[in-house]
Amino acid sequence: MARKSRSQIWLEYIAARTVLGTLGLMPRRMAVSSAIGLSRLAYRSIGGLRRVGMRNLEIAFPEKSVEERREILKGTFENLGRVLGEVSQFMKTTPAELEKIVDFELDEESRELYHRNKTEKRGVLVTTGHFGNWEMLVFAFAALHEPMSYLARPIDNPLIEDLTVRIRTRFGNRPINKSNSARLAIKILREGGILGILADVNVHPREGVFVPFFGVPACTTTGAALIALRTDALIFPTFCIWDATVNRYRFVHGRVIEPIRTGDRDRDILETTAAYTAEIERIYRQYPEQWMWIHKRWKTRPAGEPSLY
Repeated sequence: MARKSRSQIWLEYIAARTVLGTLGLMPRRMAVSSAIGLSRLAYRSIGGLRRVGMRNLEIAFPEKSVEERREILKGTFENLGRVLGEVSQFMKTTPAELEKIVDFELDEESRELYHRNKTEKRGVLVTTGHFGNWEMLVFAFAALHEPMSYLARPIDNPLIEDLTVRIRTRFGNRPINKSNSARLAIKILREGGILGILADVNVHPREGVFVPFFGVPACTTTGAALIALRTDALIFPTFCIWDATVNRYRFVHGRVIEPIRTGDRDRDILETTAAYTAEIERIYRQYPEQWMWIHKRWKTRPAGEPSLY
């Protein structure tokens, strides 16, 4: 990626601050509604992203009609607007206010996992994705339960990166550079900590393995599997979805996954990655309009296969 000029960095930063600052001055409902309005405008005006989204939906849901896919994609843009609107409120939102809009009541399986985490000091690796409100997931969990560490690749604009870190860490969350901090991530899990990782984007073959995702091989990061196998951490696919029926966010999750150990390292990595990816897909199928379909998830192909885009 070409290095950005100083002027480009500042222009992008000013634009980001202007949008977040303007929305941040509004009451929450107005901010979210305004951001959704912007996202609807983006749906109509950014044809490239719309085409990518429709192609992804064709790959994932060949049985659906074009109109059904289009409605899902509109939901994707609205979901992104909702995320933006909520993030604009983070610097002024209180834990008491978060309790009113986020239902993080843990079910029996989640409580048992949390108990094991505290009593056995066994680390928990939260595999999540660009789905629902992933920003709210870690932000509200820190405010209502306890801070967590999360792996993230820094944004390529350092000023915007500093801004987002200040927002995300307000209640004590700890960002870890995804590119060069595997040792720290391993230490946190071995000490019984909780670590979050976004595990639903396309990666280069040297960083991933091909596992089924909506029935099509997708190059998926091996990072989560490698770290879980190194630390014996439990893997917990976890998400924060918007439930329009009650106008609140809800905590949803897949099954708890033990790292798979067969004695063959490569097979262990492949099968562990496939296991948590299957759980991610299962949740996404329930709320397809809340995933970021505008990302080229199937861009990397196995050797010899043609591009899907």
